[in-house]
Amino acid sequence: MSLTALEEGMSLEVSSEEESSRVRDFIIGKHVFGSLYGIPPEIADDEDYVRQAVLDAVKAANATLIEIKSWKISGHKGGVSVIALVNESHIAVHTWTEYRYATVDAYTCGDHTRPERAFQLIVERLKPQYYTYSYADRTQFPASSPVFIVKKVETRAAAVAR
Repeated sequence: MSLTALEEGMSLEVSSEEESSRVRDFIIGKHVFGSLYGIPPEIADDEDYVRQAVLDAVKAANATLIEIKSWKISGHKGGVSVIALVNESHIAVHTWTEYRYATVDAYTCGDHTRPERAFQLIVERLKPQYYTYSYADRTQFPASSPVFIVKKVETRAAAVAR
């Protein structure tokens, strides 16, 4: 599935007021995440550059920034961690300079958000040789949805005599 297909697949079209109110009765969660391989070491090690990429990704996702934190990881592996807390959830990037590797996590709630755009922007900025990505639908089903709820069965441990 391409990111373009992801964008199209995540759009919720509503055709009537009744359907519109039903859509608003549950959480719409979209989670795009992946791994980036072969990142230039100077990018993987640049805290300011990665931080700016995440800030721009927040805008690309149409999310609302609450706070952003970043850390430069010292040691022989090195790297950067950047986490943006957004009103709709979070966007995070973790890099490992020695391995020229990064993980990206863009999770948002609300049909107005586009985490796939945040992911794509970060890929473009970090310039990997190749990358993988996955999408998880984290939408909460409405109460009228045919979802099976399984009750957890209590278990009790019995003492064993020796």
